[in-house]
Order: sequence, then C-alpha cells, then structure tokens
Amino acid sequence: MTTTQRPDTLYRILDYSSRPDPYPLYAELRETPVAQQEDGSYVVSTYREIADLLHNPHLSSDVRNLAHPMPTHEGEATPAFINLDPPEHDRLRRMAMRHFGPPHAPGLVAGMEGDMTAVVNRLVEGFAGKEQIDVVDDFAYPFPVTVICHLLGVPREDEPRFHLWVDALVNSIDYNPKTDPKEKLENGLQARKDMRQYLGGLLEQRHGQPGDDLLTRLANDDGPDGRMTDEEIVSTAHLLLIAGHETTVNLITNGMLTLLRHPQVLQRLRDDPGLVVPLVEELLRYEPPVHIIPWRAAYSDITVADTVIPKGSQIMLMLASGSRDPDRFHEPDRFDPDRRDNQHLGFGSGIHLCFGGPMARLETQIALTELVRRLDRPRLVADPPPYRQSPILRGPIHLPVEQS
Repeated sequence: MTTTQRPDTLYRILDYSSRPDPYPLYAELRETPVAQQEDGSYVVSTYREIADLLHNPHLSSDVRNLAHPMPTHEGEATPAFINLDPPEHDRLRRMAMRHFGPPHAPGLVAGMEGDMTAVVNRLVEGFAGKEQIDVVDDFAYPFPVTVICHLLGVPREDEPRFHLWVDALVNSIDYNPKTDPKEKLENGLQARKDMRQYLGGLLEQRHGQPGDDLLTRLANDDGPDGRMTDEEIVSTAHLLLIAGHETTVNLITNGMLTLLRHPQVLQRLRDDPGLVVPLVEELLRYEPPVHIIPWRAAYSDITVADTVIPKGSQIMLMLASGSRDPDRFHEPDRFDPDRRDNQHLGFGSGIHLCFGGPMARLETQIALTELVRRLDRPRLVADPPPYRQSPILRGPIHLPVEQS
C-alpha cells in the first residue's frame, strides 16, 4: 500500500487554527491508514490498525527505543510506567494498582463517590447569582484537582504551584525543534524537574508514617513485588497528578460543550440521569480528551496495512481519528448516547489502557449530571470557544456559559 498523502494534512491538524474541529482533517488522514511523514515518522489513523498496534508486543512505549531520541524526555532517569514496556511496566503498574483499584482495592473509586458529589455541589453552589460562569475555571478544573490531590495526599493549598508546572509540561509535549521556540521545551523540562523535586519532598515525610493517601501507602508498602524505590514512586505520582486531572478537565468540558450543542440530549439527561453512563462512553468516542499518542517506537520492522515500518521509527497513533472511523462506527460524526458496541479508543487499549479511567468516568458522570440538573437554561457565549494549544490533550481553555 502506498504511504503517500497530502503532505500538509498532519501539519494542519497540529496547527492551532484546526483545534476547534480537526475531524475533517482526520478523514483525510484515514484515506491512507499508514503514512510516512517527511521526518521519517509514521502516522496511523484508522481504527483497526491503531487497535492492532496497541496490542502489538513489537511496539515499544519506551522513547529510548526510538532511533532518534525525544527532546521532551531529556534527563528523565526513571520514566513513569506509561513510558515503559514489560516486564518493568507490568511490575510498576501492578504495584500502583494495589492501592488504586481491583483486585486489592476494588472499592476505592466507588467509595469516593460521596466526596466527589460533595465537591461538585460546593462548586455549583458558587454559581448562585452569576449570570455567566466559565465551566473550565469555575468547575471542570478545580473538581478533579481536588480529587487527585486528596487521593495522592498533596496539600490542596499547593495546587497553584503544580497548575503552572502542568501547563508547561502539556505545552511541551508536542515540541517541534523546527518550528517552536526552545523556551517551550526548556519550560517543560524545568517544570518536570520542579514537580519531581516537590513530590520527592512530600515523599520523604511519608516514610514510616501512617496514612491512607496513595503516597503514604506506596512509601510503606511491601507487597508481592517488593517496594517501589523513591524514584519510582515520584514518577508514578507525577504521572497520576497530570493524568488524574488534565484529561478529566477536558472530558468534562468537552462533554458540557457537546451537550450545549445538542440541547435535546441535554434535556434527556436532565429527565433521565441514568443516561449519563452510556453518554460518557459516547463522549469518549466523539470528543475524547486525548487525541493523539505522539510516540511509540518499533522494536523491529513492523508491517501495518501492507506498509513496512522500520525498527526504531516513531509512530503516532491518532486515537480520535480511529474513534471516528466509518469502517468501525456507524455514522461516526453523529453524537449518539444510545450507540451500541461502543469500543472507542478514548482511553487507549492494551496494556496501557488508561490507569485512571474508572475514576475519570465517575467524575465526569457526576459532573455532567449535576451541571445539567442545576444550571438554569445554560447557553454558550461563544461557539467555538477558545481552545488549549495542545493538539494531543485537546479541550477548551475556557467555556463561558450564560444562565438565567
């Protein structure tokens, strides 16, 4: 199969002007399921090929296996498990999961529902008397940040510090040395260093101390796999702090934007709160918080859709494109909370399936149910709203909404 396509399609997707609606460009990408780019990387854009690669043991998540190193990971001596391969990935993920979910902590996420609802109620009560709110600043950001801080044991008053770090890190994920100022990369690397130093300081205080937060449990746990090193704990906490709120902010905000664009679905949810479970799954397909996995490395030569991808090549997986693939989903550009067989790629797949997916689902279900129930005739102030810079973690940076 030929691997040529319009040479500017990916560049147009990455360009900020496409952030409000990249989906027509994804359709262009899918005309060539596997396409080599000018820099030698490969873009994979169709559902079947993406799903197969996410389960392919010859695909590496460790950027150190790339023929050309990624500058955004300079100085990362101990990668988080999301950037590792088996057996190290499996060991670290298993050790973290002992305290986060099944089988050892099956009731953790469900047990947080009451606290989550209380946080949401406090935030929504703050809307009283306001004719206009910003769904991001007033709700979608503070809610998951409060939850993940509580879970990890990070003092809530320190949130403004790591808010700046996360912004710099996310902004540097798609750093391109040919087009971006070097400050973008430097700010991201410094933010990674500062956040790890901060988490290391918190961890030092937890050794030998009792506590139910995740940092304390990891610091003092001797399970079947032994105990994580301090560096491994810091890397895990660093990952969870970012992934535990950045993607959820986007999912909640994209969800509210989608509902305001589909008032008949918004009214259905108001009348039938039970609709929220399949509705969130459709959001993960239709307007996912993560659009692109920007790097995977080929352990060896891999054949995908009749295209040979050489060992060491960088591979970009266009998750949001795969979830709109008409060869997999009927009428993929239609938002349909009644959709059946909705095996979307919103949380990835395979061994790297999103670690915090169950928590993000529950947070979004609670958030959207309460927003729809308690906002009085909400209306968009601007459509499209302003978007974040990142094409990878895509969502509005602000979502102003008027209410009666």
